[in-house]
Amino acid sequence: MGMSTNAMLVYGYHLGSDDGGWLVRGVGEYGELPTLSWHQSESDDADFGTDVELRLLASVGFTETDWSADGYYDRKREAEARLGVELEFHCSGDYPMYLLTAKSITAYRGDAKEIDFAALQAETEQAGADAKLRAALEALELRPTQEQPRWLLCSYWG
Repeated sequence: MGMSTNAMLVYGYHLGSDDGGWLVRGVGEYGELPTLSWHQSESDDADFGTDVELRLLASVGFTETDWSADGYYDRKREAEARLGVELEFHCSGDYPMYLLTAKSITAYRGDAKEIDFAALQAETEQAGADAKLRAALEALELRPTQEQPRWLLCSYWG
């Protein structure tokens, strides 16, 4: 079994994590997430990533839960495309830190990617990335400490 060591270039917001500290306004006295109507952080079954995905999909009208229903995955992919953002994680599989992204590029170990920043910037502007990220943050009731979306270079080890 090997370890992956990847580089990630993303456009969006760094949200932090429980272990590394949340990078959102309103954190609690001990750095915990602020109270969110859609996420029960005190619950043993709480899974931030799953809860974020469900909340974001619901914000564009996808609330189906029966994955065995005919056409479920097609409808889910359509909702994800309308949403235009994803929750990504970096750092490590054991201690993930979260990113809300509108664009993500991964260079896997041993790989090199050529980056055309002008083209990437034009692509994110044309896709309305900033507006999609703002809508997602509103749905998630999160206010990052990062003032606006940015290109972020991060790593993943796991």
